[in-house]
Amino acid sequence: MIVTMAQESGFRQYLNQRFLTAFGVGLVVIVIAVAWILYMQRGAHIEPKGKILKVRTQALDENSSVAITDFRVENSSDYPVVVRELQVTVEGADGKVYEGSLVAEMDAQRLFQYYPLLGQKYNDTLKMRDRIAPRQTLDRMIAARFEIPQDQLDKRKRLAVRVEDVDGPFGELTEIR
Repeated sequence: MIVTMAQESGFRQYLNQRFLTAFGVGLVVIVIAVAWILYMQRGAHIEPKGKILKVRTQALDENSSVAITDFRVENSSDYPVVVRELQVTVEGADGKVYEGSLVAEMDAQRLFQYYPLLGQKYNDTLKMRDRIAPRQTLDRMIAARFEIPQDQLDKRKRLAVRVEDVDGPFGELTEIR
């Protein structure tokens, strides 16, 4: 049996078409499988998000001040966020970053009593071990003391509140001026 070059070329072309068809179908199946897996895992990514609504500052003495930060935090995942750690930082006008010392809830209430210029306390303080339920949005506040004068705090470039979950993921809410 003698196979001519034309027959062999046609046979190769037929195999190439079958291979490309099978490869294309396999690729489509893989893409659909990956898309399905990502779709099913869409609520598993824990990352607290939100925005800073208002920042109020008050001088405590000539070298220290406090920042009262009202913010909205959102848990867009299907799992609860349990706060492990909170951190408030300020980037000064000089570019230097200052870390604030958090003020306890009872002391925050006293701040509002002693300094009426701060206005009223609108929200509860977000504390460690607080729980944000799945798909929940909360309005909270945090008070932090900074070892810088109030005028320097008022001239800040950026204020950030970092909320970290007990399992490790974190979110950062920022105010950029």
